[in-house]
Amino acid sequence: MKKVVEIITVKDMVIIALLIAIEVVVTRFLSIQTPVVRIGFGFLPIVILAVRYGPIYAGIAGALADFIGAILFPIGPFFPGFTLTAFLSGVVYGFFLFKYKENYVKTLVRISISAFIVTFILQLGLDSLWISIITGSSYVTWLPIRAIRAAFMLPIQIILISIIMSSKQLQPIIFGKTGKESD
Repeated sequence: MKKVVEIITVKDMVIIALLIAIEVVVTRFLSIQTPVVRIGFGFLPIVILAVRYGPIYAGIAGALADFIGAILFPIGPFFPGFTLTAFLSGVVYGFFLFKYKENYVKTLVRISISAFIVTFILQLGLDSLWISIITGSSYVTWLPIRAIRAAFMLPIQIILISIIMSSKQLQPIIFGKTGKESD
């Protein structure tokens, strides 16, 4: 049986901190940023956290990464709604992917469901709401351009998460030092 929250060691805290730092750097410096849309790969460190440590740690790490990135490298004013979206993204990835690796088809289905929820419900739905609140414009005006971004990013997320989870070289990092899928 999977535990939702496990006791973590100092080594685990260092790994979590490094993945948070990687998420901040990848999101802030290695993404394509427009005033409306950001296309990047900052979700990958959070996915690794979600698979290895579960939904709670991934959610907290996602929120911390968003907060740290917003404070150190602001793009606009800090808005806690985006931090909530980052937290919920980590929770969703953790709920569907935490130490989960059965056969390829079942894993691909779980990856697809989690990526769809994060991309369309959280990033398209909630982030469009946060942008409309910040700008004072209509929620509906943000949906078309952000829907194109979501449709573009969904297959990319599914493919990259699948590659990472199936990579023999990364399994010790993702699933822990023994590479076991479950305890």
